[in-house]
Amino acid sequence: MSASQEKLFAGARLRRLRKELGQTQAQFAESLNVSPSYLNLLERNQRPVTARVLLSLAEVFDVDVRAFAAESDRQLLADLKEAAADPVLKSADLDARDVQELADAHPRAAEALAKLHQAYRESNAAAADLALRATGEEGGAILSPLEEVRDALDAASNYFPSIEDACDRFRAGLDDPSDLGAALTARLKSSHGAAVRTYDDAVMGGALRRFDFHARKLLLSDLLEPAGRVFHLAVTLVNLELGDVLDQEAHRASGLSDDARAMLRSTLASYAAAALMMPYQTFFEAAERSKYDIDALRRKFEVSFEQVCHRLTTLHRPGARGVPFFMIRTDQAGNVTKRFGGGVLAFARSGGGCARWRLYDVFRAPEQLHVQGLELTDGSRFISISRAVTRPLADGTAALNAVAVGCEVSALDRIVYDPGERFTPIGLSCRLCDRNDCPVRAFPPMQRSLRVDPHLRGAAPFSFGDD
Repeated sequence: MSASQEKLFAGARLRRLRKELGQTQAQFAESLNVSPSYLNLLERNQRPVTARVLLSLAEVFDVDVRAFAAESDRQLLADLKEAAADPVLKSADLDARDVQELADAHPRAAEALAKLHQAYRESNAAAADLALRATGEEGGAILSPLEEVRDALDAASNYFPSIEDACDRFRAGLDDPSDLGAALTARLKSSHGAAVRTYDDAVMGGALRRFDFHARKLLLSDLLEPAGRVFHLAVTLVNLELGDVLDQEAHRASGLSDDARAMLRSTLASYAAAALMMPYQTFFEAAERSKYDIDALRRKFEVSFEQVCHRLTTLHRPGARGVPFFMIRTDQAGNVTKRFGGGVLAFARSGGGCARWRLYDVFRAPEQLHVQGLELTDGSRFISISRAVTRPLADGTAALNAVAVGCEVSALDRIVYDPGERFTPIGLSCRLCDRNDCPVRAFPPMQRSLRVDPHLRGAAPFSFGDD
């Protein structure tokens, strides 16, 4: 490998970390014991990050240097590969090395290209469904608010220290946080003069929670499980008492549309509610002791499987970092309703997932926990833990969702789950996977020529060339 290839350019990651810490370039440079001008060069990728700077990051900010020194952000690389595979860019003939070099040397330009391609794909998909996308003020297609929020959460590593600190202070001020539901109900009454009432779905009109400011009542649906009732109590109170903190965090994210910022604000309220139910330090210590046993954590904190899974993705506090987890939730139609890569696993933004990932097996055996080893085309390995979760519906039936969390195989000694010796070869999606012998492939990868032989039908539905 040449000397130039060994150099680490991480300007985007440095800039992101500095903004997460709320520091100016001068403050950040002082913390790293470098000059502001040198830091400016580092952030613009005009100088490589040296070992001394990496050590300073580890000592001062408790940064995981191995993760920080990764060649590029995995999600960004996946987005770029998806863009490069699109037929509209076929003439550009971008290969894997071109994509890697763009992400390493010009991360901001790479992010711009990835977002442009996402907007193009979403606009085309919407037009195909005869539902034209909304446009920005200047008439250009925009990303869906949901994708914008997912990107904002990924940029913050799904960890918001100001919200965590505010929730710790709030919980400490409760009369008896050991019975959180009763404590929150009492706080709502004493501080806001509001009572809690439960009504059936016909009265609620399909809503799970509604706060009536005029009558001073919090109305909760009788469809909610106990953990859900506590969660909606917590969401109500954080909106009433921690609104300034939530507003500040929502406005800190840059480049969001108005709809996405409002959605992010709502998402952060849910984040805060989870922080009240599962306080960071207590939850982190319990997770470490139990080796991240989801059922043990669910029982200890009296929360749901999905609530534990979501909380596991937020453990990024310096000095108390948990195992980095990704999370995904899908419905039975295959729609992804929640997704967070956690810097661990990149997800394809379109084209579905991989049929060999046993995520959908949970619908056939919803009472079971499914543990599976996964191996991507680049050789990276992961552990997936999935289970079906139910959501009661007004007609007496229940909606099933598949929820999965996972981590890199390097964390195997820190968790209670073991996939065994077998690791299933998967891809991010068929259009991005170049496994030529996959028997369950739905369609060939983009930008690959098909090998069609009328006298041969292999186990794999498509055979394609290496071009």
